[in-house]
Order: sequence, then C-alpha cells, then structure tokens
Amino acid sequence: MNNIFVISLIILTLTIILCTMRAIIGPTAADRLIAVNVIGTKTIVLIALVSLILKETYFVDVALVYALISFLTSIVIAEFIEDGSGGHK
Repeated sequence: MNNIFVISLIILTLTIILCTMRAIIGPTAADRLIAVNVIGTKTIVLIALVSLILKETYFVDVALVYALISFLTSIVIAEFIEDGSGGHK
C-alpha cells in the first residue's frame, strides 16, 4: 500500500510542477489564480499522504492550517484581480 502512496506523491509532485508553469505563463490573471489554487489543493493532499505514509497525525493539523492560509490567499488575490488595477495605478 505504501508503494501506491509513494507513486501518488510522485504524480502529485509532477502535476504541481506543471501547475507552477501555468501560474508563471498563464495569459490572464484568472488563469494564474486558478493555478495557484490548484497548487494549494494538491499540496494539502500531498501533506495528507505524507501523514498516511509516516503514520503521524499531526501532519493533518498542518494540512488544515495550510488549507486556511491558502483559502485566505486566494480571497486576497481574487479581490486584487476584481479591483482591476492589476498593480498599476
């Protein structure tokens, strides 16, 4: 069973790298926001899988805190995009 978790970790890491490329390249700010949200979600799953592999429950707490921070970050970025200034005044 641990082999399946390790393979899942590798696949998640590769998809996080692809999402990072989309966040850098992404033609619009909305594409970048979605890529950052997907990276955050995949990182939460990655932390949960590490928790299962190592049989350490405190990683679940770390994943929950990371989820809250990721949510707040996406709200702030969405407000910034909605403002329309794009950082240029």
